[in-house]
Amino acid sequence: MEGMIKLARDFYRDEYADSVLYAQLARIEKDEEIRKEFLRLSNIESKHAKFWHDFIKRHGGKVPKPSVKRLTIFGVKLLRKLLGPGSVASLLEMGENSAIGKYFKYLTTYADRFSEEELNALKEVILDELEHEKFFREEEKRFHVENTRDLVLGMNDGLVEILGAVTGLSAVYPNSPQLVGISGLIVGVAGALSMAIGTFVSVRSQRQVKESIRERMEVLFRVSPEKTVEELVEKLVEGGMPEEVAGEVAKELSDNSEAVVGLLLPEAEENEIRAALYTGFAYLLGVAFPVTPYFLASSSLVALPFSILLAGSALAIVATLISLLSGISIRKKVAEMVATGLGAAFLSYLFGRFMEALFNVSAL
Repeated sequence: MEGMIKLARDFYRDEYADSVLYAQLARIEKDEEIRKEFLRLSNIESKHAKFWHDFIKRHGGKVPKPSVKRLTIFGVKLLRKLLGPGSVASLLEMGENSAIGKYFKYLTTYADRFSEEELNALKEVILDELEHEKFFREEEKRFHVENTRDLVLGMNDGLVEILGAVTGLSAVYPNSPQLVGISGLIVGVAGALSMAIGTFVSVRSQRQVKESIRERMEVLFRVSPEKTVEELVEKLVEGGMPEEVAGEVAKELSDNSEAVVGLLLPEAEENEIRAALYTGFAYLLGVAFPVTPYFLASSSLVALPFSILLAGSALAIVATLISLLSGISIRKKVAEMVATGLGAAFLSYLFGRFMEALFNVSAL
């Protein structure tokens, strides 16, 4: 019983905090459609919080004092301003997905302790969360959230790679900070071009492969509709649909080639040019943090700690954004990315010292 009440308290806090978060987002949202949706979601989450409040009291538990997650609200608002509504949609979709999993597990674990009224109410809560997740998933498509991820991950690559480069070069050229800075910029520009071109080729190739397969599927449908429908049935059954139902669905769609081909192979939506620009720009943005101190300091060893400090702070911000976009622990992700980034820089410095000693490179 104690475990059931403890989880219910957590759910109450989360629903209350989500209600406040949606209300805050509605206040700053300029898109009228999204603003109204945030207000609606805030009211629904408030209703969910009341359900958990009453549930805890009915089962003899102490209702906790709700708190507002000010850091989360600030982070989501900042994400909205910096990266647009798509990033917020991605974050909130992850949160809703997490809530659905928790509620379903709770329902299956403690179902025998619920009254019929409580059971039905909790099912309604889960249905609401599923509807929320669907809305945010649609908003992700609308605002091209995949490019937000390109932006964040591209910046991370630029930070880690160029921090390692300038750290290693600092050991080789301790008295030539501008040389280190210029070298870092050259490597950074080359890396940004490489990342952008690689992203362009990768996304374009994926799209072309999908388009080619779609064309072959359309030809197959015209030549042998029966074979295409058989493949559709197989795919629906693999997805968990009963074979009889899958057969009926395929039969209903047998005259609609677009629907059949669309179910077998959804269209590729990511734009290769936009993805390449986001990735290349983000990489260059990441380069700026570790390189800048070398144009301002009197020596590379003076610039080095400032470079590490700036890059480490930027890595922490990037890790926070990745955590928000992925629904994972911010603390763990920040620790992981900062530790690996600075660890790579340290190893690069040791390698630079080794190269300097091996080849007796003199600073210019």
